[in-house]
Amino acid sequence: MTGFWGFRAVGIGMMLAIGTTWGTLPAAAQVSAGGTVSVAAPTAGGLAASPRPKPNPIHAAAAPIAEPVPESTPEAAATPAPAAAPTTPAPAAKPAKPPRDPSKGAVTNLPIPRFVSLKGNEGNARRGPSLTHRIDWVFTTPGMPLRVTAEHENWRRVEDAEGLGGWVHYALLSGVRSAILTADLADFRMQPDPASAVRFQAERGVIGRLLACTPDWCRMNVQGERGWVEKSALWGVIPGEILE
Repeated sequence: MTGFWGFRAVGIGMMLAIGTTWGTLPAAAQVSAGGTVSVAAPTAGGLAASPRPKPNPIHAAAAPIAEPVPESTPEAAATPAPAAAPTTPAPAAKPAKPPRDPSKGAVTNLPIPRFVSLKGNEGNARRGPSLTHRIDWVFTTPGMPLRVTAEHENWRRVEDAEGLGGWVHYALLSGVRSAILTADLADFRMQPDPASAVRFQAERGVIGRLLACTPDWCRMNVQGERGWVEKSALWGVIPGEILE
């Protein structure tokens, strides 16, 4: 079983290969009779803390029995009262640690979720944040967009457009932003305006580099062609996100 976002499953004989590559995509760029370039995807081979035990209820102690007050005597009156022992001031209480912002990464303090891209040709996605955990998936498309959903030391939990992924070492990820076409066919225009002229078109599964984004549009470089596309046709950018 394959998906257009590009994995191969480890240990179960499955292969998922995305239909594009980063920078040197094997997709064909064709020019129609009207002069519009069409970029096609290739057809061959995408705490809550656990409850703590409550302390045992404190039982109220029985009221002490009143004892008779001894009569005052001259000897007792002449005996000086013992000096009170000096008191040591109690240490100041430490201020409570503010709760961690769940919208920021525990390691980098960067927004969670956020998007990155695959740096190399392959990236192992593991079941947990260490080399001892089993590899569930292998990302095989350079530059494919990935969404970071958690951080732990040198590891980032990521997922692709289909929600598949796992824990990847941060060295395998890049801050270079990319996006993948999710519309069957998307128009890339000269300006971020639906009335602007169409420069080229790209099919579902094509990956490009993000150059800039307004709240509703993104400018991309797809196989050397540049144009503006509606953000709703992409996966790899947060709605309303602005990139400059």
